[in-house]
Amino acid sequence: MTGKDHYYNKSKQEGYRSRAAYKLKQLADLENVIHGGDTVVDLGAAPGGWLQVAAERVGPQGTVIGVDLQRIKPLEDHDTVETVRGDMTEDRTRERVTDTAGGDVDVVVSDMAPNMTGEYHLDQARSLHLARQAFETSLELLETGGDFIVKVFEGPDVDAFRSDVEDEFQYVRATSPKASRDASSEIYLIGKGRLTAPIQTGDELEVDIVDVGTEGDGIASVDGYRLFVPDTEEGETVTVRVDDVKPNFGFAKRLDRD
Repeated sequence: MTGKDHYYNKSKQEGYRSRAAYKLKQLADLENVIHGGDTVVDLGAAPGGWLQVAAERVGPQGTVIGVDLQRIKPLEDHDTVETVRGDMTEDRTRERVTDTAGGDVDVVVSDMAPNMTGEYHLDQARSLHLARQAFETSLELLETGGDFIVKVFEGPDVDAFRSDVEDEFQYVRATSPKASRDASSEIYLIGKGRLTAPIQTGDELEVDIVDVGTEGDGIASVDGYRLFVPDTEEGETVTVRVDDVKPNFGFAKRLDRD
Protein backbone atom coordinates (compact mmCIF):
# COMPACT_ATOMS: atom_id res chain seq x y z
CA MET A 1 0.00 0.00 0.00
CA THR A 2 2.69 2.45 -1.17
CA GLY A 3 4.55 2.25 2.10
CA LYS A 4 1.49 2.85 4.30
CA ASP A 5 -0.55 0.11 5.91
CA HIS A 6 -4.28 -0.47 6.23
CA TYR A 7 -4.67 1.01 9.72
CA TYR A 8 -2.61 4.09 8.88
CA ASN A 9 -4.90 4.87 5.95
CA LYS A 10 -7.99 4.01 7.97
CA SER A 11 -6.96 6.43 10.74
CA LYS A 12 -6.59 9.22 8.21
CA GLN A 13 -9.99 8.49 6.70
CA GLU A 14 -11.78 8.27 10.06
CA GLY A 15 -10.07 11.22 11.74
CA TYR A 16 -7.94 9.46 14.35
CA ARG A 17 -4.62 10.97 15.29
CA SER A 18 -2.74 7.69 15.03
CA ARG A 19 -3.14 4.14 13.75
CA ALA A 20 -2.74 3.06 17.39
CA ALA A 21 -6.36 4.09 17.98
CA TYR A 22 -7.43 0.76 16.49
CA LYS A 23 -5.27 -1.13 18.96
CA LEU A 24 -7.24 0.31 21.86
CA LYS A 25 -10.53 -0.36 20.08
CA GLN A 26 -9.57 -4.01 19.64
CA LEU A 27 -8.16 -4.44 23.15
CA ALA A 28 -11.19 -2.81 24.78
CA ASP A 29 -13.57 -4.97 22.75
CA LEU A 30 -11.64 -8.13 23.56
CA GLU A 31 -12.09 -7.84 27.33
CA ASN A 32 -14.99 -5.38 27.59
CA VAL A 33 -12.88 -2.53 28.95
CA ILE A 34 -14.04 1.14 29.09
CA HIS A 35 -17.74 1.81 29.56
CA GLY A 36 -20.04 4.79 29.48
CA GLY A 37 -19.45 7.11 32.43
CA ASP A 38 -15.99 5.69 33.24
CA THR A 39 -13.01 7.75 34.30
CA VAL A 40 -10.00 6.75 32.19
CA VAL A 41 -6.35 7.78 32.57
CA ASP A 42 -4.17 7.40 29.46
CA LEU A 43 -0.42 7.38 30.18
CA GLY A 44 1.86 8.51 27.38
CA ALA A 45 -1.18 9.82 25.56
CA ALA A 46 0.39 11.93 22.78
CA PRO A 47 -0.60 12.44 20.02
CA GLY A 48 -4.07 11.48 21.25
CA GLY A 49 -5.41 8.52 19.26
CA TRP A 50 -6.18 6.53 22.41
CA LEU A 51 -7.76 9.61 23.98
CA GLN A 52 -10.17 9.84 21.06
CA VAL A 53 -11.22 6.21 21.40
CA ALA A 54 -11.58 6.44 25.18
CA ALA A 55 -13.66 9.63 24.87
CA GLU A 56 -16.02 7.95 22.42
CA ARG A 57 -16.54 5.06 24.80
CA VAL A 58 -17.02 6.93 28.08
CA GLY A 59 -19.50 9.35 26.47
CA PRO A 60 -20.60 12.71 27.87
CA GLN A 61 -20.89 11.40 31.44
CA GLY A 62 -17.31 10.10 31.54
CA THR A 63 -13.88 11.66 31.97
CA VAL A 64 -10.65 10.96 30.09
CA ILE A 65 -7.30 12.27 31.33
CA GLY A 66 -4.27 12.14 29.06
CA VAL A 67 -0.77 12.42 30.51
CA ASP A 68 2.41 12.97 28.53
CA LEU A 69 5.69 14.87 28.66
CA GLN A 70 4.82 16.16 25.19
CA ARG A 71 2.12 18.70 24.57
CA ILE A 72 -1.15 17.14 23.41
CA LYS A 73 -3.16 19.29 21.03
CA PRO A 74 -6.69 19.91 22.38
CA LEU A 75 -9.36 17.50 21.19
CA GLU A 76 -11.98 20.02 20.17
CA ASP A 77 -14.63 17.35 19.47
CA HIS A 78 -14.38 15.84 22.96
CA ASP A 79 -15.27 18.04 25.94
CA THR A 80 -14.69 15.17 28.38
CA VAL A 81 -10.92 15.04 27.72
CA GLU A 82 -8.42 16.76 30.01
CA THR A 83 -4.68 16.72 29.42
CA VAL A 84 -1.82 16.96 31.88
CA ARG A 85 1.71 17.70 30.70
CA GLY A 86 4.15 16.03 33.03
CA ASP A 87 5.95 12.94 34.27
CA MET A 88 3.86 10.42 36.22
CA THR A 89 6.91 9.47 38.29
CA GLU A 90 6.76 12.95 39.86
CA ASP A 91 4.49 13.65 42.81
CA ARG A 92 3.18 16.92 41.38
CA THR A 93 2.02 15.21 38.17
CA ARG A 94 0.25 12.42 40.07
CA GLU A 95 -1.43 15.02 42.26
CA ARG A 96 -2.68 16.92 39.19
CA VAL A 97 -4.06 13.72 37.70
CA THR A 98 -5.77 12.78 40.96
CA ASP A 99 -7.27 16.26 41.30
CA THR A 100 -8.47 16.19 37.69
CA ALA A 101 -10.05 12.76 38.13
CA GLY A 102 -11.92 14.03 41.17
CA GLY A 103 -12.27 10.54 42.63
CA ASP A 104 -11.70 6.92 41.76
CA VAL A 105 -10.36 5.91 38.35
CA ASP A 106 -12.02 3.04 36.48
CA VAL A 107 -9.40 2.32 33.81
CA VAL A 108 -5.69 3.05 33.34
CA VAL A 109 -4.20 2.50 29.88
CA SER A 110 -0.64 2.87 28.65
CA ASP A 111 0.76 2.67 25.13
CA MET A 112 4.11 4.12 26.24
CA ALA A 113 7.22 3.09 24.32
CA PRO A 114 10.84 4.15 24.75
CA ASN A 115 12.79 6.24 22.28
CA MET A 116 14.13 3.49 20.07
CA THR A 117 17.89 2.91 19.87
CA GLY A 118 17.83 -0.02 17.48
CA GLU A 119 19.45 -2.24 20.11
CA TYR A 120 16.63 -4.63 20.96
CA HIS A 121 17.80 -5.70 24.40
CA LEU A 122 18.12 -2.09 25.51
CA ASP A 123 14.81 -1.07 23.97
CA GLN A 124 13.07 -4.07 25.55
CA ALA A 125 14.49 -3.28 28.99
CA ARG A 126 13.32 0.33 28.69
CA SER A 127 9.89 -0.82 27.53
CA LEU A 128 9.59 -3.06 30.58
CA HIS A 129 10.61 -0.17 32.84
CA LEU A 130 7.88 2.03 31.36
CA ALA A 131 5.34 -0.77 31.73
CA ARG A 132 6.24 -1.17 35.40
CA GLN A 133 5.86 2.57 35.92
CA ALA A 134 2.40 2.38 34.38
CA PHE A 135 1.56 -0.61 36.58
CA GLU A 136 2.62 1.18 39.77
CA THR A 137 0.55 4.17 38.70
CA SER A 138 -2.48 1.96 38.11
CA LEU A 139 -2.21 0.58 41.64
CA GLU A 140 -2.32 4.13 43.01
CA LEU A 141 -5.23 5.31 40.89
CA LEU A 142 -7.59 2.41 40.27
CA GLU A 143 -10.63 1.71 42.38
CA THR A 144 -11.58 -1.84 43.33
CA GLY A 145 -12.61 -3.70 40.19
CA GLY A 146 -10.80 -1.28 37.88
CA ASP A 147 -9.06 -2.39 34.68
CA PHE A 148 -5.56 -1.89 33.26
CA ILE A 149 -4.06 -2.12 29.75
CA VAL A 150 -0.31 -1.81 29.17
CA LYS A 151 2.13 -2.34 26.32
CA VAL A 152 5.47 -4.09 26.71
CA PHE A 153 8.02 -5.55 24.28
CA GLU A 154 8.50 -9.30 24.50
CA GLY A 155 11.71 -10.40 26.17
CA PRO A 156 13.38 -11.19 29.51
CA ASP A 157 11.40 -10.63 32.70
CA VAL A 158 8.05 -10.11 30.97
CA ASP A 159 6.73 -13.31 32.56
CA ALA A 160 7.77 -12.00 35.98
CA PHE A 161 6.06 -8.70 35.23
CA ARG A 162 2.88 -10.51 34.20
CA SER A 163 3.01 -12.49 37.45
CA ASP A 164 3.17 -9.24 39.42
CA VAL A 165 0.15 -7.90 37.54
CA GLU A 166 -1.72 -11.16 38.20
CA ASP A 167 -1.17 -10.65 41.92
CA GLU A 168 -3.15 -7.40 41.77
CA PHE A 169 -5.97 -8.24 39.33
CA GLN A 170 -8.59 -10.97 39.18
CA TYR A 171 -7.60 -11.93 35.65
CA VAL A 172 -4.79 -11.03 33.23
CA ARG A 173 -4.63 -11.68 29.49
CA ALA A 174 -1.66 -11.21 27.16
CA THR A 175 -2.50 -10.46 23.53
CA SER A 176 -1.39 -8.76 20.34
CA PRO A 177 -4.18 -6.84 18.62
CA LYS A 178 -4.64 -7.15 14.86
CA ALA A 179 -3.70 -3.49 14.49
CA SER A 180 -0.17 -4.18 15.71
CA ARG A 181 2.32 -4.38 12.85
CA ASP A 182 3.24 -7.93 11.82
CA ALA A 183 6.91 -7.36 12.59
CA SER A 184 6.23 -5.78 16.01
CA SER A 185 7.37 -7.49 19.20
CA GLU A 186 4.84 -5.60 21.31
CA ILE A 187 2.28 -7.37 23.42
CA TYR A 188 -0.42 -5.96 25.66
CA LEU A 189 -1.40 -7.13 29.11
CA ILE A 190 -5.03 -6.58 30.07
CA GLY A 191 -5.65 -6.69 33.81
CA LYS A 192 -9.31 -7.10 34.76
CA GLY A 193 -10.71 -6.42 38.21
CA ARG A 194 -8.30 -4.56 40.49
CA LEU A 195 -8.05 -6.41 43.79
CA THR A 196 -8.03 -4.31 46.95
CA ALA A 197 -8.55 -5.15 50.60
CA PRO A 198 -11.33 -3.59 52.74
CA ILE A 199 -8.94 -3.49 55.72
CA GLN A 200 -5.47 -2.16 56.49
CA THR A 201 -2.53 -3.38 58.54
CA GLY A 202 -3.02 -2.37 62.17
CA ASP A 203 -6.82 -2.35 62.06
CA GLU A 204 -8.51 -3.85 65.11
CA LEU A 205 -11.92 -5.41 64.59
CA GLU A 206 -14.29 -8.09 65.80
CA VAL A 207 -14.76 -11.00 63.40
CA ASP A 208 -16.67 -14.27 63.19
CA ILE A 209 -14.63 -17.37 62.35
CA VAL A 210 -16.64 -19.01 59.58
CA ASP A 211 -14.27 -21.80 58.50
CA VAL A 212 -10.89 -23.43 59.15
CA GLY A 213 -8.15 -23.56 56.51
CA THR A 214 -5.97 -26.52 55.51
CA GLU A 215 -3.19 -25.26 57.81
CA GLY A 216 -5.56 -25.14 60.77
CA ASP A 217 -6.00 -21.36 60.91
CA GLY A 218 -9.45 -19.92 61.40
CA ILE A 219 -10.90 -17.96 58.48
CA ALA A 220 -13.02 -14.84 58.88
CA SER A 221 -14.78 -13.00 56.06
CA VAL A 222 -14.72 -9.19 56.01
CA ASP A 223 -16.88 -7.88 53.14
CA GLY A 224 -15.97 -11.01 51.18
CA TYR A 225 -12.26 -10.69 52.00
CA ARG A 226 -10.59 -13.71 53.63
CA LEU A 227 -8.73 -13.07 56.87
CA PHE A 228 -6.69 -15.91 58.40
CA VAL A 229 -6.58 -15.94 62.22
CA PRO A 230 -4.39 -18.58 63.95
CA ASP A 231 -5.52 -20.19 67.22
CA THR A 232 -9.21 -19.84 66.47
CA GLU A 233 -12.00 -22.28 65.76
CA GLU A 234 -15.09 -22.20 63.57
CA GLY A 235 -18.00 -20.49 65.32
CA GLU A 236 -15.87 -18.20 67.51
CA THR A 237 -16.26 -14.43 67.57
CA VAL A 238 -12.91 -12.79 68.35
CA THR A 239 -11.27 -9.37 68.37
CA VAL A 240 -8.18 -9.27 66.13
CA ARG A 241 -5.41 -6.97 64.95
CA VAL A 242 -4.54 -7.13 61.25
CA ASP A 243 -0.85 -8.00 60.73
CA ASP A 244 -0.51 -8.37 56.94
CA VAL A 245 -2.71 -7.51 53.97
CA LYS A 246 -2.54 -9.06 50.50
CA PRO A 247 -4.86 -8.31 47.55
CA ASN A 248 -6.81 -11.58 48.04
CA PHE A 249 -6.36 -12.35 51.72
CA GLY A 250 -4.78 -11.16 54.96
CA PHE A 251 -3.50 -12.35 58.33
CA ALA A 252 -4.52 -11.24 61.82
CA LYS A 253 -3.74 -12.08 65.43
CA ARG A 254 -6.43 -12.51 68.07
CA LEU A 255 -5.93 -9.94 70.79
CA ASP A 256 -7.03 -12.03 73.77
CA ARG A 257 -3.97 -14.29 73.25
CA ASP A 258 -1.31 -11.50 73.38
